[in-house]
Amino acid sequence: MSYESKLKNKEIDDLFKAILLLETEEECYRFFEDICTIKELQAIAQRFQVARLLDQKKTYNEIEEITKASTATISRVNRCLLYGADGYQLILKRLKEREQNQG
Repeated sequence: MSYESKLKNKEIDDLFKAILLLETEEECYRFFEDICTIKELQAIAQRFQVARLLDQKKTYNEIEEITKASTATISRVNRCLLYGADGYQLILKRLKEREQNQG
């Protein structure tokens, strides 16, 4: 079954195609440092860290202490994990599989 985003448009398609061309962590740093502000990149990284911690069944208080994220941000990420497009779930599953294969 194919996923059809409500956000889909040519500009976003072009952005995602560009991101898919990145091959190394260094290339990611170079591209994202150019395309995002420091605050935007930190906010995205924080949300991803929150998602990982929620997936590990950490409490909101533990996550707030570890990440310094607001409870509103934690709640928003949790809603995405439960009712979103499954993007977090997809990546978290792949990361776990990679860790198991490397371990």
